[in-house]
Amino acid sequence: MFFPALPPRVSEPASRQSCTDEPTLEIALLTARMARQDESAYRQFYARYFDRLLRYLLVVTGGREEAARDALQATMLRVVRHARRFDSEEIFWSWLTVLARSSVVDAERKHKRYFAVLDRFLKNAPSPHVAAPTGTEDRFMTLLANNLNGLSAEDRQLIECKYFESQSVREIAGKTGATEKAVESRLARIRRQLKESILSQLREENET
Repeated sequence: MFFPALPPRVSEPASRQSCTDEPTLEIALLTARMARQDESAYRQFYARYFDRLLRYLLVVTGGREEAARDALQATMLRVVRHARRFDSEEIFWSWLTVLARSSVVDAERKHKRYFAVLDRFLKNAPSPHVAAPTGTEDRFMTLLANNLNGLSAEDRQLIECKYFESQSVREIAGKTGATEKAVESRLARIRRQLKESILSQLREENET
C-alpha cells in the first residue's frame, strides 16, 4: 500500500483533548478501520507515526539513516499485512516497535547471508568441472563472473590462480616474484573490491 507524503497532523480541539477516554477511543477506532483496510485510516496512521517510527529506527540502527528508512518501509508493509484493533495506544506502539525491530533484524540477516555466500565463493570457488549452483547462489556466481571480467588482467589471473586453480600463496609468490605478504594483501584487496561491487549491484536490483 502506498503511503503518500502528508502535512503535519492538525491538533485536536482543546475540548476534545480534555476528554480522558478520547485517546483510547481514538486508537481503537483508528486500528479497527486499519484492520478493515480503510485507506483514510492508513493516511491518519502515516501522519501520526511515520516520523516517530523513523526516529525510533534511527536509534535502533545506530544512526544509519538508509538502513532506518529501509526498515521503516518494511515496517509499514507489515502493518498493512497484520493490522488489527488495539484498545491501548501504549500496546499499539509496543506492537509497532516489535515490527520495526523485526524489520531491522531481517535486513541484517539478509545482509550477513550475502557476505556468507560471497565469502564461500571467494574462498572455495568451484572449478569449471563442478556443476553450477542454482537459484540464489547461481545469481551470485553470475555477478561474480561478470565482476571478475571487469578486473585488470593481472588481478583476474591472481584470483584464478588462487581460487580456481587452488594454488597456494607461496606458489603464486614464486611465480610472480612478489613476497607472500604482498600476494595476501593483494588478494584481500581484490576480494574486498569484488564484494563491494557485487553487494552494490544486489542492492540496486532489490530497489528496482
